Amino acid sequence: MSLGPHTRTLTNMTHVAFTTPPEAADIEAVARDTIAGLPDAVRARTGDILVQVHDFPDEDLEADMELETPFDLLGLYQGVPLTEKSVGDVPQDVDTILLFRRPLLDYWCETGEDFRAVVRHVVIHEIGHHFGLSDAEMAAAEAAVP
Repeated sequence: MSLGPHTRTLTNMTHVAFTTPPEAADIEAVARDTIAGLPDAVRARTGDILVQVHDFPDEDLEADMELETPFDLLGLYQGVPLTEKSVGDVPQDVDTILLFRRPLLDYWCETGEDFRAVVRHVVIHEIGHHFGLSDAEMAAAEAAVP
């Protein structure tokens, strides 16, 4: 799914309080709302970044990242950061944010944090990797989202 022109839709999940485990579509909607709520200058630079929700990282990713358990990874940016792209580059793949439902749910249950806030934090963190931002810059971007 493309997150091209970022406008809020009827899937706005801003005020939904989750009391049961959200489905992949719910998580995707929260991610879309997070991206739609970014400052215009940031949102414009996310381009056609995709958001995909999977239950867990696949075995290859788990091995590549040397995870002790698939619950160790909540999200992942796959792509080339903007700081490393060149006008002359031929795009190989679409930049993608992967969100992992079961680890997100596990984290939510363990911490008691608002589920939207957890997803929001992970999405903004992964967008930060897309921009090649430092952790401090990612924290500032997260604070700017209403």
